[in-house]
Amino acid sequence: MTPLAVATDEHLAQISNYLIYSSMAVYMLAFFAHIAEWIFGSRSKVGRTAAALTGTSKAAGAAGAAGVPAVQVRGKGGTAVLDRPEVVTRSAAGSRDVPDGPGAAGGTEQGDLYGRIAISLTALAFIIEAAGVVARAMSVQRAPWGNMYEFSITFSTVAVGAYLALLALKKNVRWLGLILVTTVLLDLGIAVTWLYTASDQLVPALHSYWLWIHVSTAIFCGAVFYIGAAGAVLYLFRDSYEARLAEGGTPGRFATSVMERLPSAASLDKFSYRINAAVFPLWTFTIVAGAIWAGDAWGRYWGWDPKEVWSFVTWVAYASYLHARATAGWKGRKAAYLALFAFACWIWNYYGVNILLNGKHSYAGI
Repeated sequence: MTPLAVATDEHLAQISNYLIYSSMAVYMLAFFAHIAEWIFGSRSKVGRTAAALTGTSKAAGAAGAAGVPAVQVRGKGGTAVLDRPEVVTRSAAGSRDVPDGPGAAGGTEQGDLYGRIAISLTALAFIIEAAGVVARAMSVQRAPWGNMYEFSITFSTVAVGAYLALLALKKNVRWLGLILVTTVLLDLGIAVTWLYTASDQLVPALHSYWLWIHVSTAIFCGAVFYIGAAGAVLYLFRDSYEARLAEGGTPGRFATSVMERLPSAASLDKFSYRINAAVFPLWTFTIVAGAIWAGDAWGRYWGWDPKEVWSFVTWVAYASYLHARATAGWKGRKAAYLALFAFACWIWNYYGVNILLNGKHSYAGI
């Protein structure tokens, strides 16, 4: 490689680093905008949309049958009509008929404004971070996921991209914004602080077109599994909140302000299941593609390497989750715990196996 080419690659690597740090700054602004959305949304008359939560199940069912009115908020020039929450019903026995909450904005015009600003900033940060990933790829002239640093920045980019895609498809996922931006900042902070690796070429085993196929699908699956896990976590909190109200309890003011604006527990449970079920076939393909690549690189398709073992354990955990829901009727909390265990296996396979265990995949470490 000529000195000019080396200098160009180093310059592109510096540009990539600058773009990643710039995206973190914009994500931070989006974080504060999401916080503002929740704060100003808490000042609304959320009780108008959460009335079914404080009444009896019979009254809630009657409200659902009658139809929940659109949320109306007063603006300076009149009345603005925001999204109408929909009533959803659990399919499990003993279900509660509970409407989805009005979202982080709480049905207020000001809260909705901050929410739109947060989404705009998130989209801008996504574009900047994606440009940083592309610049990294150009600096090394290969797929930009040859080590944990590159995997991490690509992972967060794909996670945000999947979230924005769901929003573009008019899915009710804006409630995920604050959690997503917070964890993306954490992911990027870990990447630039502890996982950073200077641009370099790959070890011979990774010089294959399977790098583009196998690793890219692994990143995409992990990013989507993360969204499903976030839905499962919020489901557990919302389900506890609904159960306490159904028993006549009185949650604290903070819990009430936050929980009643989330989708119903039934909606969150269904969301998590659909996300995990949709991406599971691709995770199966990821493992198969990895085995084929191993056959080309090492002369064997399966060797019980730690990375291979935990990829299979993750597959079994998600397969058990989907099988339990489809055949044993597992819904609700048991299914959520199993989904979170499966995602924990995926996280361990990435951080724990790469950093703590030795194997043929050790070159993917820091």
